[in-house]
Amino acid sequence: MSMPLSRDDVTISPMTPQQYVQQKAAASGSSFYYAFLFLPPERRAAITAFYAFCREVDDVVDEVSDAGVAASKLAWWRSQVQHAFAGRPEHPVMQALMPLAARHGIEAHHLQSVIDGCEMDLNQTRYLDAAALQRYCHLVAGVVGEVAAHIFGQTDPATTAYAHKLGQAFQWTNILRDVGEDALRGRIYLPINELQQFDVKAHEILNRIDSERFQSLMAFQAARTHALYDEALRLLPECDRRAQKPGLMMCSIYRTLLREIEAAHFPVLQQRVALTPLRKFWLAWKVQALGRL
Repeated sequence: MSMPLSRDDVTISPMTPQQYVQQKAAASGSSFYYAFLFLPPERRAAITAFYAFCREVDDVVDEVSDAGVAASKLAWWRSQVQHAFAGRPEHPVMQALMPLAARHGIEAHHLQSVIDGCEMDLNQTRYLDAAALQRYCHLVAGVVGEVAAHIFGQTDPATTAYAHKLGQAFQWTNILRDVGEDALRGRIYLPINELQQFDVKAHEILNRIDSERFQSLMAFQAARTHALYDEALRLLPECDRRAQKPGLMMCSIYRTLLREIEAAHFPVLQQRVALTPLRKFWLAWKVQALGRL
């Protein structure tokens, strides 16, 4: 990253680490990005760098078709975390994150937990029940929520439970949104015992076959996800409500997405339901300006 690139006699300066993570976060199109926009610059820089790290390791699993190659790449990221916390950050993401990590309570084990969660995708494509899925959701979403809450300005230790529960609600929303896309990768995150409860066969999901049974299964999943949102919001201490506005913005965006999926009768086997960027920005702005979810 230290040498300029030359093309047709035009010198192009390389991106700084800060520009790299900004581009990574913006290019993802994630709902998280819209919440970041309302943060003060220093906190925005920290959450953007942390989110870029999460995107990098998640992309390894989603974009690398060879499991052995993906495992090697995740091992490489583990070494990057070790080097960075030993004072030798090499990747632009780690170079952007490390100057801000200590100030916001970001530790190596947080990043390694995210890698652990992504690594589970390489080794496990089914989960027996919701309890078995809990560890995965903890690693890829609960830990992320806890780190984000600290970056946003958490002052009450009780806010950690709120952040963890809210992260789980986001992850369940993602699972419901991505049933069809995950099926194309041979993955089913919906718990096996719940498929059995509604008489939905794994091969039906893998072949993206809709049915009334599948609709009932999804309605059950959506109800549980709404309960997670409700529980998370009950857990948020009033003293931290203002500081945690970015999380509440994401809550508004993700819960609106969940309601859209419900209103469309769960077309997730055949299409990806999404909100427009303008609508995401509007939902985030409403929380910022009016304090309303």
